[in-house]
Amino acid sequence: MKIHEYQAKELFRKFDIPVPQGSPASSVDEAVNIAKTLGGYPVVVKAQIHAGGRGKGGGVKLAKSEDEAKQIAGEILGMTLVTHQTGPEGKEVKKLLVEQGLDIAKELYFSILPDRATAKVVIMVSEAGGMDIEKVADETPEKIIKVYIDPLLGIQGYHIREVCFGLNMSPAAMKAFTPMLRNFYKMFMAYDCSLVEINPLVVTGDEKVIALDAKVNFDDSALFRHKDIVEYRDLDEEDPLEVEASQYNLNYINLDGNVGNMVNGAGLAMATMDIIKLAGAEPANFLDVGGGASAEMVENGFRIILSDPNVRGILINIFGGILRCDVLAEGVVQAAKKTGIKVPVVVRMEGTNVEKGRQILADSGLNLTTAVDLKDAANKVAELVK
Repeated sequence: MKIHEYQAKELFRKFDIPVPQGSPASSVDEAVNIAKTLGGYPVVVKAQIHAGGRGKGGGVKLAKSEDEAKQIAGEILGMTLVTHQTGPEGKEVKKLLVEQGLDIAKELYFSILPDRATAKVVIMVSEAGGMDIEKVADETPEKIIKVYIDPLLGIQGYHIREVCFGLNMSPAAMKAFTPMLRNFYKMFMAYDCSLVEINPLVVTGDEKVIALDAKVNFDDSALFRHKDIVEYRDLDEEDPLEVEASQYNLNYINLDGNVGNMVNGAGLAMATMDIIKLAGAEPANFLDVGGGASAEMVENGFRIILSDPNVRGILINIFGGILRCDVLAEGVVQAAKKTGIKVPVVVRMEGTNVEKGRQILADSGLNLTTAVDLKDAANKVAELVK
């Protein structure tokens, strides 16, 4: 789960992590009033969307007067902001963050995330922080320092020194950053974060260290432990079909292809998408109904797939284990009768009660195409959607 920058900074304040003064605004007048409380100009007006690259897209601007603050807030609020992370369709800006301007002496990059390969937490930092950090990672990866922490031992003094030396911090900045880094790690572990990223982390002219930016993501599977974080969820920033699917405990990700998929198991779903591409078509979604899916869940999954206007055909690929093939077939028949399917459907089933499931589909009177194996299914659905 992602949250907005202003929400992440609320969490930072709870852990005594220094951030600029500022508040969110939903209107131009509110933005101007917040700017007046920040002790003078310049102030920074920042678009609040769940995507990076806002500065390059024109979503972060400096206002040197009240008139400029009003003008910039009016320009950004309501705009469709396009960045390298939003895709060409962009995202509408519905909220702003207005913050005090700072005397920035140095911009740094800082992040914490889990590293699956080592089963450790990794702190990644670089002196080359700012808008071009992706370019740094691509062209000069040696400038990115990685410090690995065993979660059973926690962050130690030598980890902090390694980070500070990697950033070439002065003794004064190092002294300010040491408790800050401990608090970052404490927050990361306490809230089951999947990412904490600050770009830029800045050192000011008087050698204070401040989180100028804030990006925090959380492990969805741990949200039951953090009801306060769930309240931060902004459904306007998420795909409507993905939001609906989550209400039925379906693992659904909307894509931009033309073949809708219903599969049980994440690995099988990814393999199914791969073979659809090999057959010459494009997957329209990732949908894992899970091993314990009921006929009702299958029906809801079917309806969500059909809600996507780009879907021109559907491939159902089920390996019956916990989810029996007859249960799937009943769900498909129910969904087909209720939704009035107008696109071709190819079904490939194997496993528990497969013959019973095939009989249910055969007796349904529906126009369904069966396949003998996955390759056959992919070729048939690719041909049907051409």
